[in-house]
Amino acid sequence: MHNSVTIKPSKFFSVAIKGEGASNPKLKTNNLYFDIFNEVYRSLTKEQQSFRFEFHNKIPISRGLGSSSAVIVSAIASAYRIAGVRSTKREILNRALRYENHPDNITSTVMGGFNVSCVERGKVYSQSKKIPKSLKAVLVIPDKPISTSKSRNILPKHYKKEDAIYSLSRSSLMVSAFFNERWEMLRVASKDRLHQFRRMKTFPELFTVQKIALENGAIMSTLSGSGSTFFSMTYEDDAKKVATKLQERFPNFRVLVRDFDNDGVFSS
Repeated sequence: MHNSVTIKPSKFFSVAIKGEGASNPKLKTNNLYFDIFNEVYRSLTKEQQSFRFEFHNKIPISRGLGSSSAVIVSAIASAYRIAGVRSTKREILNRALRYENHPDNITSTVMGGFNVSCVERGKVYSQSKKIPKSLKAVLVIPDKPISTSKSRNILPKHYKKEDAIYSLSRSSLMVSAFFNERWEMLRVASKDRLHQFRRMKTFPELFTVQKIALENGAIMSTLSGSGSTFFSMTYEDDAKKVATKLQERFPNFRVLVRDFDNDGVFSS
């Protein structure tokens, strides 16, 4: 799932939006994209110029699918492109850290594939792994959003040591499972005691989504980001069955089967 933007020189600033967010007038005026694009473009060219921006958005907003990171990364990458300045993905990633202070979504957006990352002294350290075409993503996108900031407020300020150890050990196992392609490990590795159950309680239907997905062949099934989207990984042969069962149970939700993007950000 990608957002794309076409940028053209213009005498006046203008915006057109198609797809996700097209009906939200605030996106045309109060948009993080323009703030970042203008800041980066001026830093590269020492100039200020007017453009027409034409957005085609396919990433749902406030659904835990990384739409805000897509805005940040695309603004930086397109500013470099329009300025005629070559950049590496690593440069784009580290610049994105100025606008998003944790590296998980921006790293995946820039690099593509499965990523593990951390920040040390203002720099992102990360490793990526391509995901085989034999695996599919099944997304259940509910008909209402969940605000990331509100979702964070649900979480406690302190955790039990046992719960922290439980989740840390499984996140370590998940990294090993992905890099060694031990997909059978993911059902155990994707379990969590830090955030998922608390966030899912605000949208109880998600417990049923997870149960149906796992009963019908999903390798793993977890909350996507802070929600409200639920993400399942399946083998290619099982994807249609999982998606069909979920759509039958939740006819008002969007259920999509997608390939994994191993390329990340690009400009043409």
